[in-house]
Formats: sequence, C-alpha cells, structure tokens
Amino acid sequence: MTDHQAAMLFLGIAVILVLARLLGAGARAIGQPPVLGEILAGVLLGPTLFGGAVTRALFPVDVRPFLTSLADLGLVLFMFVIGYDLDAALVRGRAKVAAGVSLGSMLLPFGLGAVLAFQLAHRHQIGHSHTGFVLFIGAAMSVTAFPVLARILADRRMQHTELGGLALAAAGVGDLLAWGMLAVVTTVAGGGLQWRVMLAPVYLALMAWVVRPLFQRLFTARENQAGLTPALLAAVATGLMLSCAAVEWMHVDFIFGAFVFGLAMPRVGPVRLREGLRDSLGTVGTVFLLPVFFVIAGLKVDLSKLNGDDLGELGLILLVAVGGKFVGAFSGARLLGLGGRDSAVMATLMNTRGLTELVILTVGLQLGVLDPGLYSLMVVMALVTTFMTGPLIRLLRGSEPQPELVFSAAEPVVEPVG
Repeated sequence: MTDHQAAMLFLGIAVILVLARLLGAGARAIGQPPVLGEILAGVLLGPTLFGGAVTRALFPVDVRPFLTSLADLGLVLFMFVIGYDLDAALVRGRAKVAAGVSLGSMLLPFGLGAVLAFQLAHRHQIGHSHTGFVLFIGAAMSVTAFPVLARILADRRMQHTELGGLALAAAGVGDLLAWGMLAVVTTVAGGGLQWRVMLAPVYLALMAWVVRPLFQRLFTARENQAGLTPALLAAVATGLMLSCAAVEWMHVDFIFGAFVFGLAMPRVGPVRLREGLRDSLGTVGTVFLLPVFFVIAGLKVDLSKLNGDDLGELGLILLVAVGGKFVGAFSGARLLGLGGRDSAVMATLMNTRGLTELVILTVGLQLGVLDPGLYSLMVVMALVTTFMTGPLIRLLRGSEPQPELVFSAAEPVVEPVG
C-alpha cells in the first residue's frame, strides 16, 4: 500500500463513520432503526448522486480492495453475532406458532418470488444458472432481518410481550431456514455441486460434537472469573476465522461459516462473559466495520438512471415482497389462533428486511446472479420494507395501553444490531 492509498483509505473510513453515525442518529430521531440511516449513507456515497464524483474522490479504485476486505471482516462479525443471538430459548414454549408463522412468511413470498424471477430474467443478466436465479429471487423475498426486528421491538417496548416473543421466535426459525436455503441456492448459482461441498455434513458434525463441547468446557471453567479474558476472546476469534476459511474452501460463502460458528457457541458460563464476548466482537463490527460494508454495497447502487420500466419492476418487486410476506405470515398466524390485529402486527414485523437482505443481495451480486440494475432495485426494496415497519406498527397498535411484560427469554443478550 502506498502512502497515498493509506491516506485515502483512512480519510474514506473517517467520512464513512461520521456520515453513518449522523444518518443513523437521524433515522432514530424519526422512529426508525439506525441501520436504515447507515444503509442510506452507503447509497448516498455511491454513484447515485453527482454522477459518481463523490465516489471517485473519496474511494479511488485502487483503495476499494482494502475497503472490501474490511467490509468482509465486518460481515464475518455480524453473522457471528446473528448466530450467537439465535438462542433456543426464543422458541421454547411457542415452537408451534413460531414455526407456523415462519413457514407462512417464507413459503408464499418464495413461491411468488420464483414466479417473478421468470419475468425479471428477460430483462437482466442472470449468470449461467437460470435455476439459481429463480431460487435466489425466491430466497431474497423470503428473508426477515432478525437483528433489525429485535431493535424495532425494543424501541416499541414489545420485546418482553407475548407477541414480541413470538415475533422473535418466528424470525429466529426463519433465519435458520433462510440461511440454510441460501447456502443451497448459492451452491447451485455458483456452478453446481462441488465435491468439497459434500464435506459440509462433516463440518457441521465437527461444529456440533467437537467445537461446541470444547467451548462449553472453556466457558464453564471460567464460571468464577469476572468476565471475558483476552485468551478466551482470542480462542473464539481464531475459531471463527478457521470456520470461515473451511466454508470458503468448500466453495460456500464465508458468511455461513461465521453464522454456523455463532450457532455453535454455548450459552453457558457467567452472563458477563457472554455479554463481553458479544460486545467485544459485535461492537467492532457494528460501529466500525459494518458502515464500511454499507458503503461497499452502496458503491454498486446507481438510482440515477431509473426509467419507467425500472419503476414498473420496482413496483412488482415491492408487491411480491410486501404482499407475499404479509399474506403468508398473517395466514399462518390466524390458522394458529392469533387474533386479527395481532396477526396483522406479526405479519408487519416479519416484513422487516434491513441489513440481512443487504447481505443476501451482496452475495447475489458477487455470484453474478444479480446484475447492477436489479441489485439496485432490490436494495430499494430492502430500504422501503424496513422503513415501513415502524409506522405500520404504530398504526396497527395505535394508542393501546402498554401490555404487561410476560416473557424474558426472548430478549437478546444485549442491544441488537441496527
């Protein structure tokens, strides 16, 4: 790295951090999750405004590979926290309803998304696998952003209510299904089954029967210590990197290695140790590295050349994304005995996409499944569906009294991302 590259890298990161914090605070001020403002910061720094002049000035082409490496590390930490937050306690006692809502909120948008993909395929470059494109669009329409949903529930003081607990449980089950489905889709879209992918069951078995028990013993051995030690943090970070390396070697995206490693971490040991682990890795990723990811994603979003056909496609994408999620989740909730308004609230919450959707879209762009035009439209969909959740919840719930706090297990260990 030359002196000029280093100077531009540090300057670019400083601008990213300041703008992300400002727009994140602005989003919070209007009742939105801060991640919405941070994603918007990435789009604004991209080529959408001023013909890309800001992009070229702040992020020269020879500096972007370094930013991309930082963004990838941010994704690793983010996906680890997502996996670590998916505790089985979320589903305990409400598995049936959670599974029903999850399946309803995924199957219908997946099917509608697959149908929409046949229409979109005529106007976009979709890579070498038509099947991979169809499956990917269906998966992208099906996802719910667990961390952003947790933030919205916390801001509305719903995280301890029965409805909030069910929403978190449903989103947790949905995340497991969505990431598993996306792993299959990326394998198909990336060129079919590679022999190394056949080792995935061995990898999962090692995570469940070797890695988890090993860290369980390490965590339990520190029962009497004040909190997280540097040695234990280094052990977790090393395991995380090795997990990502193993998954990449199997020709599966590294984000799945981070997610599975987070799932494998035991939920034992003192609370301060678990909070310290999440804080140490999650804060670095959320505050410092994820804003870099937003910008790298935003550099590929160009909304300055939208025409009538593009706006028509955007309308179809929003109709399938919002309508499919809402009808599917609402129907699942009603069939399992929830009231009409509670089902509508649940369906609205399941429409939250946010950062999780952006991660999935970035994977699709890297694989060549999405071209830049369709990627830009899908990013707009992610922003719109996240923005609308808070206002719709306020509209549906109105000025009803604050419900009694009845659940505690549904609350994430610490404040969620976003």
